[in-house]
Amino acid sequence: MQIPHDTRRALDVVVALVNTAAEPDQPDGLSDIGALRGFVQEYSISDVGELGARDLAGVRTVRSKFAQVFAAPTPRAASVLINELVATAGTTPQLTDHDGYDWHVHYFAPGASVGDHLAADGGMALAFIVVSGEQERLRRCEAPDCRRAFVDLSRNRSRRYCDSRTCGNRLHVAAYRARRKEADAGGSEQEQIVHGGEQQQDPDHR
Repeated sequence: MQIPHDTRRALDVVVALVNTAAEPDQPDGLSDIGALRGFVQEYSISDVGELGARDLAGVRTVRSKFAQVFAAPTPRAASVLINELVATAGTTPQLTDHDGYDWHVHYFAPGASVGDHLAADGGMALAFIVVSGEQERLRRCEAPDCRRAFVDLSRNRSRRYCDSRTCGNRLHVAAYRARRKEADAGGSEQEQIVHGGEQQQDPDHR
């Protein structure tokens, strides 16, 4: 699947944002303004001014909307959520080549809040996936103890686990050990049956 560079980057940010949500085994990755500032810096979110409590609340709301898109059962359901996101953000497409990047499109309006910035660019990236008929690529890790989001970019849409953890390898190892344990148990049982039969035959050979 061919995805433009700016769309791919926006999708990476969407996934990263969704995965900051609190889970049973992890705290909220956007617990305070400092954490939000760290997220903005890590993912080089441009045109962001001083951050405050309103920004934190706005980004958390956008995060929740993105998560709902990942959970949407149909393209139509996803489209409703995406339309709400980009309409609320007030998208204003504009060409830019900032920070050494080639020409690409920003969808957030000049002076937009960081929440609207993420909603506009992330919403349009998700719209690209839905319009391409690829909504099923928006997935959650299938490991029983992991629910991290990811975008499956494999050719045959076969990816099952997130790539931010070793979920796939961990489950493969667990399955292998379970098979070995079952095989060893079966071998021990067979051995007991054979030895038991030999013991019963001993009197006949005397």
